Amino acid sequence: MKLPRILSYFISLLTPLALIGLALRILLTPLYYTVEYNMPYFPADEYGFTKEDRLTWAKPSVAYLVNSADISYLADLQFENGAPIYNARELSHMEDVKGIVQGSLMVWYGINVTLLGLAVFAIRTNWLPAYLDGLRRGGWWMIGLAVALGVIAGAGILLDPNIFWNFFAGFHAIFFEGDSWLFSYSDTLIRLFPIRFWQDAVISMAVIALSGGLTLALGLRTK
Repeated sequence: MKLPRILSYFISLLTPLALIGLALRILLTPLYYTVEYNMPYFPADEYGFTKEDRLTWAKPSVAYLVNSADISYLADLQFENGAPIYNARELSHMEDVKGIVQGSLMVWYGINVTLLGLAVFAIRTNWLPAYLDGLRRGGWWMIGLAVALGVIAGAGILLDPNIFWNFFAGFHAIFFEGDSWLFSYSDTLIRLFPIRFWQDAVISMAVIALSGGLTLALGLRTK
């Protein structure tokens, strides 16, 4: 197998990862949680958070995941009565989440640089059609993966909540120790980000990645 063909399949492998990383980065902006909290079906907080409260406290919570601040960025947050927004268990979990998120984003940046570098190499060594074919093939792979993720999240909403919960729990079992990611319904993290938030996040990621996959699979021409 010639080098361009090998690199073409390597590009196909990187393409879904690049699209998933793009979807993740979009969800880590105020756009996602602002839209989500304004959805008419989004569950109300039985402990008293209004939509405005959620928007207020989600902003620093999400910003913490992508900035360079230490955990005091969240630990110093207080309600009007002086009580801390997050307890020690929640703060510990947010530190863990930040490490995973920032590690994932570093990998995504590296993938983007690699794809760009390979594009320059393909142009200069006259195998651009193989490069584009790799992107197109990766787009098809992304379509299949995005549909699978969408089905899991959608089935959890429409059919059986346990379907998504098992997926959600399995994901956390890979990246977090024990039950460190489980919290009381009265804890701020659950009040800000209930399970429906994560179901919609998976669906949104699937839609974004699917759109990118379709663009590459159907929009690129290799000849």
